[in-house]
Amino acid sequence: MGVGARSGASRDEVLTLVRAALAEVEGPGHARVRVRVRGLATLDARVAEPGIVAAAARLGVPVTGFPAEELAGVAVPHPSEVPLAATGTASVAEAAALRAAGPGAVLLVPKRKSRRVTCAIAGFVPFDPSEVTSVARLSPLTCGYMAGKPDSPHIPTPHTTADMDTHTDSPHMGRHIHDLRHHGDAEVRDEKLIDLAVNVRTATPPDWLRERIAHSLTTLAQYPDGRSARAAVAERHALPTGRVLLTAGAAEAFVLLARALPVKRPVVVHPQFTEPEAALRDAGHEVARVLLREEDGFRLDPAAVPEDADLVVIGNPTNPTSVLHPAETIASLARPGRYLVVDEAFMDAVPGEREALAGRTDVPGLVVLRSLTKTWGLAGLRIGYVLAEPETVALLERAQPLWPVSTPALVAAEACVSRAALAEAEHAAHRIGTERAHLLAGLAEFDEVRTVATAEGPFVLIRIEGADAIRERLRLLGFAARRGDTFPGLDRHWLRLAVRDRATTNRFLQALDQALLLGG
Repeated sequence: MGVGARSGASRDEVLTLVRAALAEVEGPGHARVRVRVRGLATLDARVAEPGIVAAAARLGVPVTGFPAEELAGVAVPHPSEVPLAATGTASVAEAAALRAAGPGAVLLVPKRKSRRVTCAIAGFVPFDPSEVTSVARLSPLTCGYMAGKPDSPHIPTPHTTADMDTHTDSPHMGRHIHDLRHHGDAEVRDEKLIDLAVNVRTATPPDWLRERIAHSLTTLAQYPDGRSARAAVAERHALPTGRVLLTAGAAEAFVLLARALPVKRPVVVHPQFTEPEAALRDAGHEVARVLLREEDGFRLDPAAVPEDADLVVIGNPTNPTSVLHPAETIASLARPGRYLVVDEAFMDAVPGEREALAGRTDVPGLVVLRSLTKTWGLAGLRIGYVLAEPETVALLERAQPLWPVSTPALVAAEACVSRAALAEAEHAAHRIGTERAHLLAGLAEFDEVRTVATAEGPFVLIRIEGADAIRERLRLLGFAARRGDTFPGLDRHWLRLAVRDRATTNRFLQALDQALLLGG
């Protein structure tokens, strides 16, 4: 562990920051993994600083000092002109942590600062060679970053738009760095906040849909019969019924795919909805990742997907980036012997559903997932469906329990794919586009905020330095935003915001202004 401290920094100041950094590595609750501190390292000129010495004594570890010229030779992720001018190294904490940990070490926690103390943690991450799918992944980490960690540099690969990250959340690490099971509903549960964290359209379900669902309750004594709903979905996409499988939301579909498909080399394109990877891991699969990058607009380069992948999962438009990938770009990922899974849960929020692959039968191995919970406000009812080749549908259906979709959900499915409902959804999609433009225009007024401006979904992704703290201030001001650091490829500086009506957006923008001012 590397530590820097100004003269006069107390033991408690050092210990407070050290413990905060350790908490980032150890994780909350049942996922906690104890980290053993083997020593404190710093600049040799600071090795006798009373606050550092006392903190080391309290921790029961030694203090090691390194000459400034030695630390200056260590490449650090977060260089700063201030320590460079004062001490001769661009970051005492990061350089000392990496130097003390030894060759091959990576930063587990980058530089963290308080008023008079800096701290960074370096160590080793177990690596499973069987997960490497590109020779380029064998390149040594020379910059002191953890592979695939947020803010890490681009390690050259055969492709220019994405880094492969196949082991950041490896089960061999004992825990997942990203909480793949965290979803937006956790941001608003049990609290009265204005909800910008969940991507369900407000003022839904509409009255006509409520009435249809309520009427179905008179038939609950009968077992569900999904034939009519299945036929309606098939007709909506001009497909035979053998290509349709109704599910209890898209989440069930991801579990079925993970359990039923005979795959050995699954790849998930991130950042995206984390449930597909979580389901694959729970089913015992080792999952490789393709991380799309902000500097590329989070857009897909098909060449970044390893050729031997036999299952590829991508969202379109992608949650949380709101990027809409061209249909043909995604279709080009199809290969003989490969399942291409496209999560189109938010496609009905795109006017004209342009770039949709649902209904296509010319793409081999294509599996499209749709959800009816977002546009129609049916998250509590759980209804979605899969469109795939009949052989794939048969595999998934055999993995389902009997009567997996309730009668009210089947009635809702049939109602939501009617011509009148599709027209209403199209109108809502245009309205969402208008409200999204208003939100993006408001966010553009803040110098501190960077947006993914090509957003096409009912949400936008923004980057603010220290967004995790901003999010907490927004909560105090009555607004819930979706944290970004649970998505592989993003870090604590990202937030996802659901598109809401203009009045709500204006109130949020005022709250954001206050939250930024409170942060100084």
